Amino acid sequence: MGNYKTYRYIWVVVLVFAGCNDFLDVNPDNRVELNDLDKAQQLLTNAYSVASPTFTDWMTDDFTYTFGTTIRPAHAQMYAWEDVNTSPDEQDTPDYFWYETYAAIAHANEVLAVLDELPVDSDEDQAKKLAVEAEALLTRAYGHFMLVNMFGEHYETSTSALGIPYVTKPETTFLAEYERLSVSRVYSRIEDDLVEGLEKLDDSFYSNSGKYHFNQNAALAFASRFYLYKGDRIRSLQYSNQLLGDNPQAYIRDFNSTEYQAAKSSIDGYPQLYSGVDEPANLLLMRKISLMQRTDFAFGIEENYYGQLFASNPFGATDERENPAFVKGLNALFPLRYESLFERSSLNSNTGTPYHIGVMFRGEEVLFNRIEANIYSGNLTDALADFQVLTDRRYSGVADLTLTLDRLRTFFGADNEPSFTNQLILLNYLLIERRKEFIAQGMRWFDIKRFGMEVTHQYGDSGSATLTADDPRKILQIPQSAQDVGGLEANPR
Repeated sequence: MGNYKTYRYIWVVVLVFAGCNDFLDVNPDNRVELNDLDKAQQLLTNAYSVASPTFTDWMTDDFTYTFGTTIRPAHAQMYAWEDVNTSPDEQDTPDYFWYETYAAIAHANEVLAVLDELPVDSDEDQAKKLAVEAEALLTRAYGHFMLVNMFGEHYETSTSALGIPYVTKPETTFLAEYERLSVSRVYSRIEDDLVEGLEKLDDSFYSNSGKYHFNQNAALAFASRFYLYKGDRIRSLQYSNQLLGDNPQAYIRDFNSTEYQAAKSSIDGYPQLYSGVDEPANLLLMRKISLMQRTDFAFGIEENYYGQLFASNPFGATDERENPAFVKGLNALFPLRYESLFERSSLNSNTGTPYHIGVMFRGEEVLFNRIEANIYSGNLTDALADFQVLTDRRYSGVADLTLTLDRLRTFFGADNEPSFTNQLILLNYLLIERRKEFIAQGMRWFDIKRFGMEVTHQYGDSGSATLTADDPRKILQIPQSAQDVGGLEANPR
């Protein structure tokens, strides 16, 4: 057991996606020797991608053209649904998400490759080894899941369409070539890693709250989303129930609480509360390098639309989620959810890295997943019961907040429209509530893909453009360098 492999963990990115110069510029002595479980576990902190999915909001129907902000070329291209070709280090771009996520996957693979060679001297070591393996499998599965849902078709749209490479081994060949698997095959491999990770997961080896790691609740939330996107509502319901049980209230933040009401007017206090480790609704937190939380960059949410979105509800009540604490540009609002943080490049430097702490999995999403699965399964009473849990924690100002199908039929003007079934009404209401809940947090784009929605964008006084329901540009383009160096096939345009 004395021979251990040495790994360079600073540059462990998938080499197929790196240029020759990047490879040759690496310092060959910057290494870590993975010779015990503690070092392997420490390396896994890099298996969580720093790339934020919030950049996808610029392509959605939530954001509009913003005057008075700095708009980079990539921002404008994404707003126009054009293919973006940037350097791999420009945050909030498809290329950045691709490279950083495959880099995170590479860290997971480095750990998985060496685990069987590490010394295991006790039952506790064996248990820890399984826990480390579980975290590596879950991070690898999650990275590929996010990539395939950005750079491939939605699963239920076309399982045979091209997905992404599923990378399971450390890089040993310079400029190796990879194959884009079908969406179905990618999902199959994600499922293998996810299920095995869930079986071996052990939260007891995480320090503090463990919310910056794939803890048990986060893994259940991942499974709930994975099977929902796959169209397996029965298993999505199974994992949703396993987390929420008969007390979903425990995982739904209460915006009517004294704590949230007191923080609502605080630019710093509200996002700290919202994305904090002490919030029971937050299941998995990740540090995300992004400009999304900055009020001086890119696009935002138009003020009138924002007000209309949150003013509209079946009760005529106040939606406590409406909190336009930030103004982005001259005509757009930025709802305060994530704190704008900045890491200086040195102690006295004015340059550095903007970032936020993103909530990647939360109880509210699992509740929505359970509602959606129940709607499709015809369990409308159960869906309404979960909607009521959300209603009680989101709305205020009226005496009666009871949600009924009759109330929703009136809300949608469907009293005399028999073709507008109760199932369809609940599904449409679900999409409204999801839109409000996750606004400016990188979730809307995936609903637009899943449900085949159209998106129209305004260009100031220059007219508008529409992304149709089946527009191929909903599938982000594979980075040009991955096409040129790795031989990956481009997505059709």
